[in-house]
Amino acid sequence: AAMAEMGSKGVTAGKIASNVQKKLTRAQEKVLQKLGKADETKDEQFEQCVQNFNKQLTEGTRLQKDLRTYLASVKAMHEASKKLNECLQEVYEPDWPGRDEANKIAENNDLLWLDYHQKLVDQALLTMDTYLGQFPDIKSRIAKRGRKLVDYDSARHHYESLQTAKKKDEAKIA
Repeated sequence: AAMAEMGSKGVTAGKIASNVQKKLTRAQEKVLQKLGKADETKDEQFEQCVQNFNKQLTEGTRLQKDLRTYLASVKAMHEASKKLNECLQEVYEPDWPGRDEANKIAENNDLLWLDYHQKLVDQALLTMDTYLGQFPDIKSRIAKRGRKLVDYDSARHHYESLQTAKKKDEAKIA
C-alpha cells in the first residue's frame, strides 16, 4: 500500500534509486577530482561570473540589512521628534506668542518624517527586496549547472576507461 501511495505521487522506488545513484556517482567523481585522480572540466569565464554573482549577493544582502537598520533609526528619530514636540507643547504656555506656529511646525515635522520613511521604503527597500528576490533562482541554476558538469566529467571518464579497455582487448586479439 505504501508503494502504491508513493507511485501515485510520482515518486517511485526506481526514481529514488536513480537519484541516490546520481548523488553517489557525483560524490565519487568530486573525491577523485579533489585527489587529483581525475581531471575537472573548468569554465573560467563562468567561474568569474559566479564570483561576481556571489559578490553581488553578499553586498546586496549587506546593503539591505543596513537599509533596514537605517529605516529603524528613521522611525526612532520620528518618535524622538514627536516626544520633543509633545514636551515643547507642555512647556509652552497658552498665552505665549508663537504657540500656534510651534504646533504647526510640529505637525509639519511629523508629516515630513512619515513621508521620508515611506519614500525610503518605496524607493529603496522594495527595490532591494525585488533585486535580491532574483538570487535564489539563479543560485539554484548555478548549483544545477555544477552538478551537470560533474555528471559530464563522470560520463567522460567512464567513456575513456571503456575506450582504454577496448584498446587493451584489441591488443590481446592482435
